[in-house]
Amino acid sequence: MTSVTKNDSDFPLGKDAWLEAIMDMYGENLSKLAYNYVKDWKLAEDIVQDVFVTCFHHYENLDEILAFKPWIYRLTINKSKDMLKSASYRKTVFQSSLLSALKSNEPPPDTMLIKRSEEEHLSKSVLKLPVKYREVITLYYYEDLPIDKIGDILNMNTNTVKTRLNRGRAKLKKVMERGRSYE
Repeated sequence: MTSVTKNDSDFPLGKDAWLEAIMDMYGENLSKLAYNYVKDWKLAEDIVQDVFVTCFHHYENLDEILAFKPWIYRLTINKSKDMLKSASYRKTVFQSSLLSALKSNEPPPDTMLIKRSEEEHLSKSVLKLPVKYREVITLYYYEDLPIDKIGDILNMNTNTVKTRLNRGRAKLKKVMERGRSYE
């Protein structure tokens, strides 16, 4: 795996090659992380693009960032939460829910196939959890991060992470068993 440092031997082409490398390394995982917050793939991709623009602007200060992976994950989480707070997001959500109410109630065929799989059921159940549990479960299970790294990324005590992880598991179990939403 390529290093994210800006060592000249790692990236002889400089800033552009470095950016391309981190996009390859983190793009997919950051998109999934952002999606867990905004529940819209296009918005998640926009957020990740904004994250990479920020990374590009911070290239000169890269040596000051102690741990790159937690930094880029925290940046993605913050930008996702900012999007959730924005007026444009609320307007988009309102318009899309209005449009979906006007559309046919029958889901497209590809959605029906995906819906049958256990993985889809799990993903949807995770998305029904409150953000504070969803983010911990996502970072722990989907990103395979240890509890101490999750605490660093979310700026919280490791015991808080453990508590949220345990409560999140319990809520996820109930959501999966009953199909109820805890939002």
